[in-house]
Amino acid sequence: MEGDFIKINEWLLPLSWIYGWGVRLRNQMFELGILKSRTFDIPVIAVGNITVGGSGKTPHVEYLINMLCNKVKVAVLSRGYKRKSRGYVLAEADTAMAEIGDEPYQMKRKFKDIYVAVDKDRCHGIDQITGNKETSDTDVILLDDAFQHRYVKPGINILLVDYHRLIMYDKLLPAGRLREPKSGKSRADIVIVTKCPQDLKPMEFRVITKTMNLYPYQKLFFTTLKYGNLKPVYCGPDRKLSSINENTHVLLLTGIASPKQMIVDLEPYTKNINPLTFADHHQFIASDIERINRMYAEMEGDDRIIITTEKDNARLFGMKGLSDEVRQHLFVLPVSVDFMLGQEEEFKEKIIGYVRKNSRNSILAKTKDDNKSDNSNNPGNRPRTISFRNH
Repeated sequence: MEGDFIKINEWLLPLSWIYGWGVRLRNQMFELGILKSRTFDIPVIAVGNITVGGSGKTPHVEYLINMLCNKVKVAVLSRGYKRKSRGYVLAEADTAMAEIGDEPYQMKRKFKDIYVAVDKDRCHGIDQITGNKETSDTDVILLDDAFQHRYVKPGINILLVDYHRLIMYDKLLPAGRLREPKSGKSRADIVIVTKCPQDLKPMEFRVITKTMNLYPYQKLFFTTLKYGNLKPVYCGPDRKLSSINENTHVLLLTGIASPKQMIVDLEPYTKNINPLTFADHHQFIASDIERINRMYAEMEGDDRIIITTEKDNARLFGMKGLSDEVRQHLFVLPVSVDFMLGQEEEFKEKIIGYVRKNSRNSILAKTKDDNKSDNSNNPGNRPRTISFRNH
């Protein structure tokens, strides 16, 4: 049921109150205009959460890329967590993972025709994307993990909420895992409850909808995870997920924030799951490789495989020392998102409609630009940023 992964450290609640006071003060400074939020004359869509840990940001950003990349020129701007570089970096085909971080590296490998950039200062990053000649044809910028980066005011703010860690039942850091008070959800234009069970009952939809208590200008969506065929990392054919059965022994290798959902989703296929869990964004070292080799060698059964995530593979691929047996049985499990309740078309209409009305360069903007040329002397028709709420 919802909230089943939440653990509150009650003894840390006094520290949470202090932390919450600081966060509320910062948010109030933005509301009063003491700290400034910038808007831009290009569609900007932010995807993020108010919870520490995985809520499915990367699959949802990739969903947006898939939706838009054949219609407009897409750029993804990320902080590039745990990268070794500094400042603004535009990813090229041969850019190393260490220079941009694992998630941007994963996206650049999967979507070769989009721009992927990293910059801790998102305003500076947007200025670089729109101002540099090589990326000036960008039509829309997707901000990855930017809900708390309030120096940018996006046209659409998408808040992701993990079904298993609903923010209504959580507490602020360090007692819980909330980055800011629950009231912060009011800044979202779209809220998506992620990682929902595929058999979620109608009553649960209604309970969650009521509990979220959104404003009329906000729209609530529900998504669930969808897995593809197992992809070999080094050699061999794909393997269907349905080929896993009660005789299959799985070493589940993860370095992500919340691997529990993967375990839940794999258990219907086999109960023989041995998790090997590292911290989120873990950088693998030689001792980790030795541990992987040893644990695989100690596994029982004739059908033994290692399953890892796309994000972990970005950090694991190319590491030296993996045994031949491990390399032959190492698979990546691709994950994507599915909208529930028949909501997908409505979501697409909202996103594409916003981009169409604000795009500067693409064919989506052609009609808008033609109309402007007929009334170019009218000051009311000058380019401006239109937010999702204005629609």
